[in-house]
Amino acid sequence: MGDDTATLHMDGIPADMLLKVKKYLDCFHLSLQKLQEISARLRKDLVRGLGKHSHHRAPVKMLPTFVTATPDGTEKGDFLALDLGGTNFRVLHVRVVEEQQKVLKMDSQICAIPKEMMLGSGEQLFDHIADCLGHFLVSHNLKGQTLPLGFTFSFPCEQKEIDKSILIRWTKGFNCSGVEGEDVVKLLRKAIDRRGDYDIGSVAMVNDTVGTMMSCGYRDQSCEIGMIIGTGTNACYMEEMKNVKRVEGEAGRMCINTEWGGFGDDGSLNDIQTEFDVKVDKMSINPGVHIFEKMISGMYLGEIVRLLLVRLTEEKLLFNGQTSEVLLTPETFDTKFISEIEEKEHGLENTRRF
Repeated sequence: MGDDTATLHMDGIPADMLLKVKKYLDCFHLSLQKLQEISARLRKDLVRGLGKHSHHRAPVKMLPTFVTATPDGTEKGDFLALDLGGTNFRVLHVRVVEEQQKVLKMDSQICAIPKEMMLGSGEQLFDHIADCLGHFLVSHNLKGQTLPLGFTFSFPCEQKEIDKSILIRWTKGFNCSGVEGEDVVKLLRKAIDRRGDYDIGSVAMVNDTVGTMMSCGYRDQSCEIGMIIGTGTNACYMEEMKNVKRVEGEAGRMCINTEWGGFGDDGSLNDIQTEFDVKVDKMSINPGVHIFEKMISGMYLGEIVRLLLVRLTEEKLLFNGQTSEVLLTPETFDTKFISEIEEKEHGLENTRRF
């Protein structure tokens, strides 16, 4: 959204009405100077999170991952993978061939997680994951093999070892009981034991940002940052060990999971939060937590737009001031609608349709 008022001269719409609309839209437009200021705040929080004693209070957690290198192409074998980070999770079987330094085969299956399960017990959630993994092994003729498993778990966890990871808190609409403060790998293994009809080998637990960075390693050895802007948002990067104060050892490097979705949890983004951001946060299941994530990621953007449409309608700037039941219903405006409205060729007809 530019500052040029020339863009406001639209046929048949009074200038004073357009100026009122512009007032609401302007709060979403940040100047370059403001963006640079926010960037400096984020950098300060990244450094703070790396500190030995300050990280407990830091909104940006900067969690060590115990991943000390990116792939070098010599890896080979058959692997299972679980990817859990939203309302769906994926089960994958991957075959990596060393000679070709590439993934030769990858089969995957998507399993849905019902909304009530996202808010139910942890045992129920992990039993569901174990069931889906079991069905996948049968349908892909892998039952009876004990394959190593990569587990991508896209929530803030304190990693103790590569196969021990404690959930700090749920985000992205999850609030399963009995999981926060627990070792997620242990909960998965217990669920598999309860089934008793298959087993898994060693488990490597990674955040989705880490998985993203490492998957790029086969194509570009210099890739040292992984970033997610999807249902939620997060980033990881390779850091010099001497800067990671909370882990012993000076030599080498380690991947750090920033958990930057928590940026702003201490109030540092209050000056750019719109009234709609504030409302989305208050209506969420975890008010005051992961403020940055709620301002920019897929789970929340549609709702921000819906609240803006409601406000413009109430101000009689849209729909002749007539609200509807569907417009007033939370989460009815999907984030994907924004992309379809912005589409170059069909944007206008998509807008009319919505």
